[in-house]
Amino acid sequence: MPITPRYRPAPRISLLGDGFADVVTAARFPTRTLRFRNQRWASRLGLGELDAEEWERHFGRLEPLPENLPAPLALRYHGHQFDVYNAYLGDGRGFLLAELEDPEDGRLLDFGTKGSGTTPYSRGGDGRLTLKGGVREVLAAEMLEALSVPTSKAFSLFETHEALFRGDEPSPTRSSLLVRLSHSHIRFGTFQRHAYHRDVARLSQLLDFCITHYVPEAAGGPDPAVRFVEAVARRSARLVAAWTAAGFVHGVLNSDNMNITGESFDYGPYRFLPTLDPSFIAAYFDHTGLYAFGQQPRAVALNLTRLADALRLVSPSAAFAPAVRAFEPGLREARAAAFLARMGLSPSDPDVDASLTEAIELFLEDSQVPFDRFFFDWYGGVQSEARARASEASRFYQGERFDALRSLFELYTPARPDALSHPYFQGDAPCSLLIDEIESLWHAIDAHEDWAPFEEKVAEIRRMGEALGAKAPAG
Repeated sequence: MPITPRYRPAPRISLLGDGFADVVTAARFPTRTLRFRNQRWASRLGLGELDAEEWERHFGRLEPLPENLPAPLALRYHGHQFDVYNAYLGDGRGFLLAELEDPEDGRLLDFGTKGSGTTPYSRGGDGRLTLKGGVREVLAAEMLEALSVPTSKAFSLFETHEALFRGDEPSPTRSSLLVRLSHSHIRFGTFQRHAYHRDVARLSQLLDFCITHYVPEAAGGPDPAVRFVEAVARRSARLVAAWTAAGFVHGVLNSDNMNITGESFDYGPYRFLPTLDPSFIAAYFDHTGLYAFGQQPRAVALNLTRLADALRLVSPSAAFAPAVRAFEPGLREARAAAFLARMGLSPSDPDVDASLTEAIELFLEDSQVPFDRFFFDWYGGVQSEARARASEASRFYQGERFDALRSLFELYTPARPDALSHPYFQGDAPCSLLIDEIESLWHAIDAHEDWAPFEEKVAEIRRMGEALGAKAPAG
């Protein structure tokens, strides 16, 4: 492998010692066909010069990267799943492959797998990932990154040419191996596991590790556990706000699916909203709407309480409630910022910003204008009025509620005045990622071995990200 100065191995998890992970062996697959390579992030991390054989060696056969973890590690964790505590969790079809430092901002990043074989926590499963699931994960991560949502990145996807059987979809189906890039795979449930076992020493050790490497703003002061929960609450608030502005429904907000850096990951039955509907459900098995679009703030706040409960063993007399409550004002502030960014508008007075956010949501829900269409039509506010009035959705932009919203637009200036000259905004439709299109992309692959629509969709998503000013990785 060609070593470049940008490649900065940083296997920090070894500092934790035993009790946090298990050494595992990657599955052996019949053969591997590369289906997606994230060259943008590879270049940023000093891995862009890997040739096809080297890429397959490290991200298909999962051989260790130089000077990195000598063997994969299946991480241990528990979690609440649909409000029921599960003490039998852990990495069941994935593991930690490597850790490295981001040369741009110094963050500690890691490579985690999905579909890489069985582990001690597979619970009778086959440890595999369907190819359709891998394709969906790539699309979700690309779309969220383009919309400036804190998200894991799909780094590599190989088809692994096994026939998988699943009870909830047509079988046999094709298999895949996903490698994703994250700012930590340490979950709320990682803390819950050690609290469950009353292991105060390891809880304290994990807390110190996370503050040192992931949440430095929690360092110092008399109660680092409280400061840590407050920092995670504020990061989680920014994440939920970004989901809301993106119209994203995660689908499975269990405490093992939330990490301590405020970055979303693990995209299973996700959906993007066609229109604003607080009761919209992504997971077909979410029969009560526990994780519906409008319930996501409640679900995250509850998981923050569970994180705090786990850390009470470390600081039994500390006041965690105010730290958890930091989520609420953090969410209000972050929602306004997220909606302004989606609208391409510069911030104004905080109260006015909050009023604009509320007015946008009321209008979207009342009118049922297509969610992505509205933000496409009115990006830049009044600067886009002529374009919006010529839109196929122009019939929605009338009536008292819209007139009140339109008057608020007058109070704002565009944050990026030149953005509307981007080719994306010269088109006549927004880039969306609704379920029907995902199914169509998969059908082209599965029925006709046609990967062109998928590749074109990734390119389209990235063009939208450029137009919206999403920060592309430098390399």
